[in-house]
Amino acid sequence: MKIHKLFPFLCAVAILGTLSFTIPKKLQKKVTKEINKTFDIENFKLDEIEISDDVNNLLVRKIEGDRLFKITADTNDLIGYVYIDKAPSKTDEFDYLILLDKNLIVAKAKVLIYREDYGGEIGSKRWLKQFNGKTLNDKLQYEKDIVAISGATISASSMTIAINTFLQNLTILHQNKVL
Repeated sequence: MKIHKLFPFLCAVAILGTLSFTIPKKLQKKVTKEINKTFDIENFKLDEIEISDDVNNLLVRKIEGDRLFKITADTNDLIGYVYIDKAPSKTDEFDYLILLDKNLIVAKAKVLIYREDYGGEIGSKRWLKQFNGKTLNDKLQYEKDIVAISGATISASSMTIAINTFLQNLTILHQNKVL
């Protein structure tokens, strides 16, 4: 009897939970830390960027909700953008972020969670710095523009493809005045 009374309440909570801003808790602290360090800012807010179905259908890979955010200071000044996603590794996938400055230039790429026993070298600052400064005009090729990593071939290639795809999407988002 008590379960039947709670059911409508639980359904409402579940629906509201799916409509709200949600970066998974295990990623939220890491995202905040990277924004703080990269942009040297303590107080900021993240606003999800809504992408219409028409524009999303033009993208190389659709951007689902809770993936692309505008970063603003308390004064509502634009700081930049953050994109959070997953990319495949050999047997699993890893979480990463891309921070863009307000001019849509990659300020930082970061592997947030890596779930494989091997290939974690793609998370090294030295390797990831290769992506800094890239713009929507860049087209990256693994082993040509981006240095390969022995023992992390699949993950390193996957990260390169993920960032390349995002840069292509960035061009489309910019042309359609989403960013």
